Amino acid sequence: MRPQPLTIVLALLSGLASGHAQSTQPSFDVASIRPSQREVGPDYNNQITYVPGEFTGRNVTLKRLAADAWQCQLNQIVGPAWLDHNEYDVSARVPDGASKEQIRLMLRSLLADRFHLKEHSETRPMRVYELTTGQGGPRIHPVEPGGATTAGLGFHFRGEMRQFADLLAVQFSIPAADDPSLPVRAGGSPIPVIDKTGLPGIYEFSVNLQPELGTDAFTAWKRALEEQLGLKIESRTAEVAVVVVDDAAKIPSEN
Repeated sequence: MRPQPLTIVLALLSGLASGHAQSTQPSFDVASIRPSQREVGPDYNNQITYVPGEFTGRNVTLKRLAADAWQCQLNQIVGPAWLDHNEYDVSARVPDGASKEQIRLMLRSLLADRFHLKEHSETRPMRVYELTTGQGGPRIHPVEPGGATTAGLGFHFRGEMRQFADLLAVQFSIPAADDPSLPVRAGGSPIPVIDKTGLPGIYEFSVNLQPELGTDAFTAWKRALEEQLGLKIESRTAEVAVVVVDDAAKIPSEN
């Protein structure tokens, strides 16, 4: 049965709208952004790190930076093809006590200032996956603030559920393996995964995936989500908020 259109009202919509008030947004204390000396490609780029007092990105694309700034997935950033190819190195000093939301606003200011990025928001119909809790409830629990990382067997994750949804979007794009001796990589443009779990906080868990020949990543993950995490994934057609990049410079202005 073909899924019926479903309108998803995202918190992102309010975030997109606020993106136009550049003059009132906070900014980084100091920021450096330059084209990467050596591009590494999509298998290794887009390394972003948040640590107290600092935001860094190595070989990050402008599409990845915009996705972080507007808290959305790569498919929700629309613009010229080079946004997802040109790579940059970013280092910025974050004011003490800044929240993640404030850092995202600082990143928007940085993109507007150095790339002269101009954008607008709209909604477009897309196929999406909705990540929700299962009928019996989630089997995962938020970690205590400052809790140490405890890696277990299998696929390990630590972060917010929105970040987990981003990760699943890439994982679901990995095709079925026909030859166990050959590596399988994600292909094509990932379908957005929307976090509808309503689970706040930071989570840490490991997933024991049991891939089989001829079984794609979505099928393997769907089974693991239900059996091990108490989560559910479903396909929908939805009106999804997107950020349309109207104009941006390929070379950022001087630091």
